[in-house]
Amino acid sequence: MNCPGLQARVQDKNFNRGFSPINNNNMKHVIKRSWAEPYKIKMVELLKMTSPQHRKKALQQAGFNTFLLRSEDVYIDLLTDSGTSAMSDRQWAGMMLGDEAYAGSRNFYHLEKVVQDVYGYKYLVPTHQGRGAENILSKILIKPGDIIPGNMYFTTTRLHQELAGGKFEDIIIDEAHDPENEHPFKGNVDLTKLEKLIKKYGAKRIPYISIATSVNMAGGQPISIKNLKELRALTKKHGIRVIHDMTRVAENAHFIQQREKGYQNKSIKTIVKEICSLTDGATMSAKKDALVNIGGFLAVNDWDVFEEARNMVVVYEGLHTYGGLAGRDMEAMAIGIMESVDDDHMHARVGQVIYLGEKMIDYGVPIVRPIGGHGIFVDAKKFLPHIPQYEFPAQTLAAEVYLDSGVRTMERGVVSAGRKANGENYYPKLELVRFTIPRRVYTQAHMDVIAESTARVYERRNKIRGLKMVYEPKYLRFFQARFEPLK
Repeated sequence: MNCPGLQARVQDKNFNRGFSPINNNNMKHVIKRSWAEPYKIKMVELLKMTSPQHRKKALQQAGFNTFLLRSEDVYIDLLTDSGTSAMSDRQWAGMMLGDEAYAGSRNFYHLEKVVQDVYGYKYLVPTHQGRGAENILSKILIKPGDIIPGNMYFTTTRLHQELAGGKFEDIIIDEAHDPENEHPFKGNVDLTKLEKLIKKYGAKRIPYISIATSVNMAGGQPISIKNLKELRALTKKHGIRVIHDMTRVAENAHFIQQREKGYQNKSIKTIVKEICSLTDGATMSAKKDALVNIGGFLAVNDWDVFEEARNMVVVYEGLHTYGGLAGRDMEAMAIGIMESVDDDHMHARVGQVIYLGEKMIDYGVPIVRPIGGHGIFVDAKKFLPHIPQYEFPAQTLAAEVYLDSGVRTMERGVVSAGRKANGENYYPKLELVRFTIPRRVYTQAHMDVIAESTARVYERRNKIRGLKMVYEPKYLRFFQARFEPLK
């Protein structure tokens, strides 16, 4: 995967090991050193190639919702990076070492040690995936009427907070809501916003601050160590916990390494541990950074919270030493965590995303800048300015990209935002289509196909019309809602 644009952007000398040009006195020009993935392919999954007619029929049957498409009708699947990454040979070998004991599996103790060593949290409660951890945490810490500030909402996180009787308040910096703003850390907390909330509601009504690394709904944007340290100082002053959504913490660490002063020569593993040290606990969907197809956990430093969580996990997930997971899954997770903080792996992972983003920019496609860690977020408002937000421009664009090439993406706009308690739609400032790149799955050629398809849709953008919603479920409507084209 050749990525000259990334080489120009990145200054980190660790990243450029072996990538600098060669000077040869016998040659009149300089030969560059391209970089490539730090792995080789040992097995492939055959993909189904589809016709425009096939895709049109499949999309109609799915109610113009890419979540309802069958995977067999998809060519390149960018719906999510959750559970869709490729495991290594070492992870697959670990699957053969599964101790499927109901209680006290040795794989749990291996996972526990890895979490302690890599992330630094004291206590571990495994869950089937991240939202299992969110559910348990919300039930333990949130009381009716509580306020939970955070650096932009995430769908499942906010829903669990609301079901527990809490209310989410956005305290991310304003730059995060501007797709064209090049702020290097758009995931940062606006401390002034937080102080106003503390003054308004009182610290006792704020059970914790919800901090994501990196911020999915903002376009995969990171938070800085400097901001986290300032947040930590403020919360300690008021006795408020900081709970970390660490789903993509290693990707966040990569951006700190590349962009934050004083961290250029620190390893991703070191930065990850420092990030975690500035928080009191974490929820984790291991289906992202940790390179597994299923699994997650709740990790905390507070014994009392841990004691309640390991009792509650038995009710909702499974015994506290398996939490809804098979032993083999915990073993694969432990190995995946260690692989996730490898510098070469992370540089290649983010590098592929940057390659796609730069191709999109070259074609004039409007995307969220700077390019994020886990995908490209296309600005649907700017892509389809003639379609008002109540006609679902991001949902429309995701459908059009699928029709063009069989590339499946997903909406991150008004559909994902859902409704307020009074029934009115949330209308977020960001109306985006997420092109989410699974880890270690697709090649540079796939990225070219994706960019070219999006560019073709962009060329005919003025002919595209919006959608109307004809079915809406009660919760997390973006998963199951159905639409019809406007006439």
